[in-house]
Amino acid sequence: MNDRLTRLRTALEKKGVDAVLLNSVTAIRYFSDFTSDDAIVLVTKKRNVLITDFRYTIQAKEQSGDRFEIVEASGSKVFEIVKQALAEENCLRTGFEDDVVSYARYEKYRGLETELVPMAEELHGLRIIKTPDEIEYLQKAQSIADRSFTELLKVIHPGMTERRVAAELEYIAATLGSEGPSFDTIVGSGPNGAMCHAVPGNRKLQNGDLVVLDYGCLYNGYHSDMTRTFAVGEVDDFAIGIYNIVRTAQAKALDALKPGITGKELDAIARDYIKEQGYGDCFGHSLGHGFGLLIHESPRASVTGDTVFEEGMTITVEPGIYIEGRLGVRIEDCCVVTKDGKLDLCSSTKELQHIN
Repeated sequence: MNDRLTRLRTALEKKGVDAVLLNSVTAIRYFSDFTSDDAIVLVTKKRNVLITDFRYTIQAKEQSGDRFEIVEASGSKVFEIVKQALAEENCLRTGFEDDVVSYARYEKYRGLETELVPMAEELHGLRIIKTPDEIEYLQKAQSIADRSFTELLKVIHPGMTERRVAAELEYIAATLGSEGPSFDTIVGSGPNGAMCHAVPGNRKLQNGDLVVLDYGCLYNGYHSDMTRTFAVGEVDDFAIGIYNIVRTAQAKALDALKPGITGKELDAIARDYIKEQGYGDCFGHSLGHGFGLLIHESPRASVTGDTVFEEGMTITVEPGIYIEGRLGVRIEDCCVVTKDGKLDLCSSTKELQHIN
């Protein structure tokens, strides 16, 4: 944690600012270990200050007290404390999270008598390379997800609604140690699978369906993300053919994932193969995204992704084909870029699974 604060101060110096204000749950947790959503963190050249109200002071002391001054305050008093601290160190320029600060919060920041400097990009950049501890947390989150998928296939059956499938999956994951779903679980059966982010509804799983299941688990605040598409009973040759195209596209991209490749180049490997098979118009989203304390982080694997992948970066690889009114197929693994290639955190089979 001290290393993170050191890197943060180096970023402040490089940006030419004297302090930074953090108010997103993600940034506060990353730099202080504090997990509440009600706090402001101020880091200056000399001080680390965490301001929260009475409800969370004990928690703050336990999680962050060895590195941060814990100050109890609420309402307008919070900004009085921040303003005084900035004045005491003559902080003329102060960074802030311009991607998450509301207009109302920004108006309050303007009263701090310091020049406000957007620093979202720099703060995201500090999190883009994952530490060994973070990779361990991500692997544990994904291991829970893999085990959950295996157990889910044992209990679901034709006639079960999409909503029930999602509920069963989240219950199983919780019993296996997940802190909660990484995001709203996606279950799209039959023609609903053509909606990339299908919301589970009352449609019942039917023989002949392909079912797209996209979900993730949390461990120590870190997100996993995977998608598997499975079959209900026997499916036709057309569905199997689409599944195999997506599976091959993903395999090609996974084989190419290594340091030095750009997000644009990785995306093109899967996208070009799907185009060659005649389904380019049916793959309309990006190939992948980073993940960590947030489910969507930098870098991106997309048609505009210009980040050069480095060791320690995370990326999902999730090509798909979606045919309106008929079916959808997506297969997704979450990976960490290593020195010589990639670590695929997912262990679930990609053989098309059939439930009966």
